[in-house]
Amino acid sequence: MSGLTTSSERAFVLGLDGVPWRLIEQWSDEGELPNFARMREDGASGPLVSTSPPTTPLAWPSIATGVWPDKHGIYGFQNLSREYSHEMYTSRDFKQPTLWELLSPAHVGNVPMTYPVREIDGTMVAGMMTPSTEREFTHPADLGDDIDARIPDYRISLDYPKYANRLDDFEEAVGGMLENRRELMRLQMDRAGDDWELFFFVYTAPDRFQHLIWDDDRLLEHYRKLDDLLGEVLAYTDRHDSDLYVVSDHGFGPIHQLVFVNHVLEREGYLFRREDQGTRGALASLGISRDRITNALERVGISEEMLISTLPRGLVDSVAEQIPGDHALYDVDFDRTVAFVHDAGNCYVNDTDRFENGVVSPMDVPDVKAELVSVFESVTDENGRSVLSVEDGDELFPTDDESPDLIVNGVDGYESRTAITDRVFGDTGTYAASHRSQGIVLCHGPSIDPGATLRGARVVDVAPTLLHGIGQPVPDNVDGRVLFDAFRSDATPSRTKVERTSVSRRERDDVDDDFTDVENRLKGLGYME
Repeated sequence: MSGLTTSSERAFVLGLDGVPWRLIEQWSDEGELPNFARMREDGASGPLVSTSPPTTPLAWPSIATGVWPDKHGIYGFQNLSREYSHEMYTSRDFKQPTLWELLSPAHVGNVPMTYPVREIDGTMVAGMMTPSTEREFTHPADLGDDIDARIPDYRISLDYPKYANRLDDFEEAVGGMLENRRELMRLQMDRAGDDWELFFFVYTAPDRFQHLIWDDDRLLEHYRKLDDLLGEVLAYTDRHDSDLYVVSDHGFGPIHQLVFVNHVLEREGYLFRREDQGTRGALASLGISRDRITNALERVGISEEMLISTLPRGLVDSVAEQIPGDHALYDVDFDRTVAFVHDAGNCYVNDTDRFENGVVSPMDVPDVKAELVSVFESVTDENGRSVLSVEDGDELFPTDDESPDLIVNGVDGYESRTAITDRVFGDTGTYAASHRSQGIVLCHGPSIDPGATLRGARVVDVAPTLLHGIGQPVPDNVDGRVLFDAFRSDATPSRTKVERTSVSRRERDDVDDDFTDVENRLKGLGYME
């Protein structure tokens, strides 16, 4: 191609949850993934650095907005209140406008953190965090009827721990989920016709698959399916002269041991458990636990999901406080606790300004944080290697005084967990692998430079690059940068200055308890981490 090339006027984001750069690079080099290889040969590509921690609820909003969590407002699955209660994050917590609010018509499918759905110019099907298809999970509402007619067994997600000892069945179930999701994408393509500016569709199957299966042969077979659907999307974007961005929210890698970080704090005198007195102690002395109760209920057809999605939140919380078990925050005596870890590695100092029963003066928080860093970094394996990495929340999230004080994560091979236990290390159980920081970004389109290598790309760079690439202004408060290395030197995006626009931060809208994701209500009770 020679001469001046123009930019595209539309863009497609194909999200592949949890896909690491290493596997894409290896298998496309070996000829196993021809469509990924084409993306690399005809487009720009490279690793994509995730958020810290590298988790779904932080990273997808950063990809969709171009800002880090302190600006988009989401730090995990569970928002922590002043009273130490769990309030689940939803789409109503977004403070920064998303790509589908800046571009229209837009079609958004299966993107995590989009429930409840918003009214947009286009279509939206909510993804992870949606309680079930029994709720209104589409916009417009009649799109749900089309899904029911065309994909009658469509569901939001798999209950994949139930497949722990049935990996063949699990592989088949994930394959079925992938195909159903692909049919949903086609349905939204049909609805879109030729009148669209943004398509943003996410496949969560790779993440689910890799958590339980980390075997090269089985992984490659799954990635061949991803490569096949990529070929379909490439053909679609070529027909529409669209830019295509293939991205993952984080990478993946094997784990061989769990690290219980709240036990580390308890062992060192920073966290104290509640005494088993009153109802809780009596139940414990009788051998009554959360596991025994839920197992008995399931035998008569009453699931935890049914209880938690039906009963009022206050009642569920009060009952959980009385039932012995690994309830994490419900087991903590906050009148004596100096620090604790919540959700995916978010460590909080229990200071008197932030929390109802805080015990640490705000002026002492920096000293306490320094002590905690030393405590966490002192946890080593049998070879004397530190197994935890610690980052300062004030440095990661400088614009939000309510951000976590520290972020604590396991290093490669180790997974940090928050359950209150009597040991530092534990077996991974059903889980074979978990998140890593390095995901993927591959770009293809009329103005993309063939064979270009992207270096230093981060999840917050996707939105500004996409917007500038199609000639649209970039919000002036984004944390990301335009990846100019992705564009041909003679293409319009390379020859034009980035146009800036101001955007308004949104105030949080409350969501009724009935809209809280069932899976995360379980997390809120400590049944899931």
